[in-house]
Amino acid sequence: MKLKPVHCLVAAVCGLLTAAAFPKFDLMFLAWISLIPLFFLLSGKTPGRAFLLGGTAGLFFYGLLLYWIPAVPAHYGGLSPLISFLVYLLLIVLLALAWGVFGLAFALIHRKRPMAAFLAVPFLWVGLEYILTHVLTGFPWGILGLSQAKNLLFIQMAGLTGIYGVSFALVFFQAMFVGSLRTNRRLPFAAGMIALVLIHFGGFLSLRNPAPAAESFPAAVIQGNVSSDLYWHEVSESRILEIFDEHLALTHQAAAGGARLIVWPEFTVPLCFSCKEGIYQISASRLKELTRETGATLLLGTNEVSGPWGDRKYYNSALCLSPDGTTSRYAKMHLVPFGEYTPYKKILGFVEKITHALGEVTPGSDAVLHDFAGRPFGSPICYEIIFPDLVRRFAKKGASFLVTITNDGWYGKSSAPYQHFAQAIFRAVENRRYVLRAATTGISGIIDPYGRVVKKTEIGVRTLESGTITPSRVLTFYARYGDVFSFFCLTISALFLILALFKRRP
Repeated sequence: MKLKPVHCLVAAVCGLLTAAAFPKFDLMFLAWISLIPLFFLLSGKTPGRAFLLGGTAGLFFYGLLLYWIPAVPAHYGGLSPLISFLVYLLLIVLLALAWGVFGLAFALIHRKRPMAAFLAVPFLWVGLEYILTHVLTGFPWGILGLSQAKNLLFIQMAGLTGIYGVSFALVFFQAMFVGSLRTNRRLPFAAGMIALVLIHFGGFLSLRNPAPAAESFPAAVIQGNVSSDLYWHEVSESRILEIFDEHLALTHQAAAGGARLIVWPEFTVPLCFSCKEGIYQISASRLKELTRETGATLLLGTNEVSGPWGDRKYYNSALCLSPDGTTSRYAKMHLVPFGEYTPYKKILGFVEKITHALGEVTPGSDAVLHDFAGRPFGSPICYEIIFPDLVRRFAKKGASFLVTITNDGWYGKSSAPYQHFAQAIFRAVENRRYVLRAATTGISGIIDPYGRVVKKTEIGVRTLESGTITPSRVLTFYARYGDVFSFFCLTISALFLILALFKRRP
């Protein structure tokens, strides 16, 4: 029997509805029902047809979720609209393969053990999400749990399982519903409902825990609203100093309001404390003077260098400047592929010849912590905030709160800045740490350890936000042990697939 066009249409709609659950569409209730028709379709299909149906759903899911990607290489990378679209198409096809593999694995299990296949669904799903997070350079942007960033009761479980547990629960509920209908049994659906009640009740208890106020301090994030259309090598020195002065004015305002830690975004002003050129020395000197005058500590996005001119290395850095003039520096470890470096140069080196957006950034090697008045903190930079295991390393190493700096100006007012901000919400919950987020054009804000957005800016305005931060040194299960839940899901998935190889006895 051929694959019916209507089945492909239903799979495509499932993918679109799932993407609509994510920011900035924010129809998060759709993530509770959008996969039900897909699971119906997959049950009873051959592995090949299930792969095509899953891949179709994944293609439309990523197509809508990442619709903002083509504009970036076209506008900032110098690529033609056609090539930019082809790059985007290649990316979503590769990502959709994970959904196809999910459909294939489900069908393999279902043809031998139908009910076991529905039990396997959430394990398979999380296992593939984990693989997407780590395979090649990793790209965990479409993890299903992210759609629930505003569902505070539900996401508290991330402190145990990471964001993957939220995905597991969403898929488990839908799989049990379909399993009940397919097998005409009530127990699977009842199990799904009981699990959801327990998860929400656990979240309710977590949110009732008052945050301790010991060692609290006032902090602020600066949003300078500097357009990504500015190429600093083309901007005059006087204009750079003008933008610098605008940031100084916001910083003075924050310090006058009582902020003791003030955060500047990534790439908001050209700063380099290790450079000898005049403009960099001027800005560094004025910033040191500012910290002495105000007594405030600054966390700055800088581009640092090392080595001689012939072999100079560049680092995307977060530099902490204390009132006594001492500094600490964290260099970004997980760089943006094709934005800050070319992965697998021997194979993909040709990409450098068709775009001028590629950087030659050197990755850092360690999760360096900064110190604010005896309170250690971590500073994952931009893209790094989407990687749960990377961020938890800062907490495990002793960070009592987190600061993330970013430049989301490349994406305008598309869904990307909203999706990126939602990632920070999950990192706060997973590690039970306050997160300060400073973005060049927005969204900046402050998130408490339970995912509540304390302060938040709009996109495209020059402003600042301030609030009280409470450090914490308590390690969540996830911060301490990492992705053990995901490993468990991978193991169970493998066991289900092994069982599917054996013919079931009558």
